[in-house]
Amino acid sequence: MKESDNEKVVFTNGIFDLLHPGHIKLLEFAKSLGDRLVVGLNSDRVTKILKGNDRPIQNENFRKIAIESLNFVDEVVIFDDVRTTNIVRNIKPHVVVKGSEYTTQEVRQTDIIPDTVEIVTCPIVTDSNGDKISTTKIIETMKK
Repeated sequence: MKESDNEKVVFTNGIFDLLHPGHIKLLEFAKSLGDRLVVGLNSDRVTKILKGNDRPIQNENFRKIAIESLNFVDEVVIFDDVRTTNIVRNIKPHVVVKGSEYTTQEVRQTDIIPDTVEIVTCPIVTDSNGDKISTTKIIETMKK
């Protein structure tokens, strides 16, 4: 999937159910590390496995459209695995970006990322109270 040997490809992934500032900052950060940003979007089936039967709020096609509309995202790929092992193997990025709730070693071991791929963590975005901004918290607030 690399378009040129001179192009540095960055990969990140997520559910991106209700797009919020934490998502935007992660994606901007990821793009700043290379020339081409490829975003792996968890399928609806995998989202239910990871987050429960009430999720996703928006289907994978709607989520894909939202992420594709961001000018710093070059490509969005829906994938149907709980782990990123296969999609990373297929895309062959130079860099994989995850939120800093994970260590680079955890990411490498859990998703079996080759040593040739750099792993970078992005600082977590917090609200004015210092709490992590998350879709789950937004949904909880909406239910109140």
